[in-house]
Amino acid sequence: MASTLTKPAPASAGTAPARRRTRVLALPEARWALAALVLFLIGLPLDLLGAPAWAWGPLFAATYLTGGWEPAWEGLKALKDKTLDVDLLMVVAALGAASIGQVLDGALLIVIFATSGALEALATARTADSVRGLLDLAPTTATRLLGDGTEEIVPTGDLVVGDVIVIRPGERVGADGRVTEGASEVDQATITGEPLPVVKEAGDEVFAGTLNGTGALRVVVERDASDSVIARIVRMVEEASETKAPTQLFIEKVEQRYSLGMVAATLAVFLVPLAFGAELTSALLRAMTFMIVASPCAVVLATMPPLLSALANAGRHGVLVKSAVVMERLGQVDVVAMDKTGTLTEGTPRVTAVRVLGAPSSPQREREREHEREPYESGAAQDRLLALAAAAEHPSEHPLARAIVQAAHARGQQLVPAQDFGSTPGLGVTATVGGDLVEVGAPARLLQGAEDASSARAAAVAGDLEADGHTAVLVRVNGVPAGVLGIADRLRPDAAATVAALTGLTGTPPMLLTGDNPRAAARLAAGVGITDVRAGLLPQDKVAAVQDQEKAGRRVLVIGDGVNDAPALAAAHTGIAMGRAGSDLALETADAVIVRDELATVPTVVALSRRARGLVVQNLVIAGVFITALVLWDLLGTLPLPLGVLGHEGSTVLVGLNGLRLLREGAWRRAAADADHQARPASTSASRTRATSEPVARPGR
Repeated sequence: MASTLTKPAPASAGTAPARRRTRVLALPEARWALAALVLFLIGLPLDLLGAPAWAWGPLFAATYLTGGWEPAWEGLKALKDKTLDVDLLMVVAALGAASIGQVLDGALLIVIFATSGALEALATARTADSVRGLLDLAPTTATRLLGDGTEEIVPTGDLVVGDVIVIRPGERVGADGRVTEGASEVDQATITGEPLPVVKEAGDEVFAGTLNGTGALRVVVERDASDSVIARIVRMVEEASETKAPTQLFIEKVEQRYSLGMVAATLAVFLVPLAFGAELTSALLRAMTFMIVASPCAVVLATMPPLLSALANAGRHGVLVKSAVVMERLGQVDVVAMDKTGTLTEGTPRVTAVRVLGAPSSPQREREREHEREPYESGAAQDRLLALAAAAEHPSEHPLARAIVQAAHARGQQLVPAQDFGSTPGLGVTATVGGDLVEVGAPARLLQGAEDASSARAAAVAGDLEADGHTAVLVRVNGVPAGVLGIADRLRPDAAATVAALTGLTGTPPMLLTGDNPRAAARLAAGVGITDVRAGLLPQDKVAAVQDQEKAGRRVLVIGDGVNDAPALAAAHTGIAMGRAGSDLALETADAVIVRDELATVPTVVALSRRARGLVVQNLVIAGVFITALVLWDLLGTLPLPLGVLGHEGSTVLVGLNGLRLLREGAWRRAAADADHQARPASTSASRTRATSEPVARPGR
């Protein structure tokens, strides 16, 4: 990952930053690779159809030049530092093939490695773009309050601890700090991942980059800009990406040893026969034949076709796996960590319960109702309650208001226009609907100080709903509690089956890592079969949880969707982002993206990866047998060049065709069957648990 980030362009305080992406062809590596590929594809049919060399020769020469000059130059610079780069070795092998007439083989090698370099450059550029986009979340300026009561606009980078800033409605918070005056609701999904705005009053903490609601706040700065939560997320993404470097260093060491061994062996094959009086032409031919048959083409293709085929198959089914390396890693995971909001849930608040508060018919009935979870209610009474609440909430832009209005529309309710609308942050809304004064808001606020029986019943119903993980919203009509609405982020229908399948595939139930409150998190976890619940987490807490597992030798798969999940996605062995609701940073940081938001595809793609890794092992065995046999034949006997090329290319084609089996539709179905087979024992238990704990709407009572 690129470690140097350009300074972000100024962004207005109240608007989200625009998404910026590096175009593919803006990268020089991509342009050179594309040129090499086009030239190769033009020259290939001419060569195969027997056209004269002057027709295809210049095209292949241009392929060598456009695709090979950059790795050759980098390799020569590495030689200056006494390091033999494997890319340089492949350029030499390509030139060696051309020197003995195998121009087509050499050109194909050049195209493969040029394309690989372009993809790596693109991934690095896109990651840098994502981190720059995260920096844009924080506004570039803030309104600082001076000692004489006046205000001044200053760059957020100039704020120091102790400054007081003013956050007006619709603005983004300019620094991490604590509210000293005012009340509002702040959307801090970028930090905690919670779907609903959080009430902020004097004494509450706020974070840079979060979006203020309808109230004004005064905030005292408690952290420098360089130490804000957003800035720390940026650093964590970079640091977590760098922690993968040891694996890359290991690969480079293997490449270095292989390169040195192949060069030494080729020189030996050429020089030793000369020392014993062999002819120069014969020795050179034997050495070039050795270089061809010892070329790692078969090994490369032994690995790539199964992984790329699995990658393409997953893409057809809505899973974007960003590289073959990621496809291989998916099959290695042995523990899964999942986010809650937008991952296990749909990420959109919905009305899931309507409780009408009617007067009890008798003292006996009053006592009976104290022991019931739900008071008696009729469909007509529910409709009227929901219609009144939706009419009052209709002018509001709060997510809970949208959920109530959507529920009323779903029941076919025609809303009466509200009059005298008023909204108080943290309390709720008031409006006159058809001559009735309707109040909709938090039960604790609306019932504060009330001691009558109807208020007590309302508080009890609200408490029951909150205990079940709902957000309770009280509706009062003309000062009397009329009912309570339960609102919850609905569980994905395939969540329990996905958890069961991942449990079967990894042998360990997934962990739940969420910024939501412990009660809601525990309730949802029980519904899907998760026992390891870690709630109320900030981004650094999620990273710490992942790192603890990594230190214990586990390979962690993290599934998330928000900016707050990005550091954990980067720190994990493999990260998967939910595509539809996922933030830009999460989508770019993750190794794979579930484009269609079908959570059940996660265990399927893990099972597909394991099938691909099995084919990789098969292909490596086939490639190793062929290369060993041909090399020994060339060293111990006389391997004719045409037969060496035939054996080399034949093994390449064989392993390629074997790997391409995963392109077929049946491969995905078999992987899905593997995941389903693993899920059956656990899913039965999870279904029983979910049946007793999942929030559901009861419109008919």
